[in-house]
Amino acid sequence: MEKETIKIQYLDDTIPRLTYIDNKSDWIDLSAAETVVLKKGDFRLIHLGVAMKLPEGYEAHLAPRSSTFKNFKILQTNSVGVVDSSYCGKGDWWKMPVYATEDVTIKKGSRIAQFRILKKQPVLSFEEGELDGTDRGGFGSTGI
Repeated sequence: MEKETIKIQYLDDTIPRLTYIDNKSDWIDLSAAETVVLKKGDFRLIHLGVAMKLPEGYEAHLAPRSSTFKNFKILQTNSVGVVDSSYCGKGDWWKMPVYATEDVTIKKGSRIAQFRILKKQPVLSFEEGELDGTDRGGFGSTGI
């Protein structure tokens, strides 16, 4: 597998350094860079303590960890964040926009998000016409 090097800046020396979780996933965890106290209904951009220069032609997808809602009762408001390679200036810190469904304190260093790097979609063109594939029955057709 090809290895890419990414230039990263950490907010300070207390931010956990990014690493893979041994053989579990190709997503990399991100932690809260500050302790955040939220009341039910609050919206907040939680600083993740990193900024990166992604390779040209790549983008990062940022999502909550699978345990984030269970542990912290927060929802990422944009479902999935997309960071492109041009988001790499001095003020372009990664943050997670969240909505609190209950009162919660998220301690600095809590793993709340994850990301992975993907190649950008190629330029597409669209050709109009009727589709002739097998009809699967529409949205939700694979059952419960």
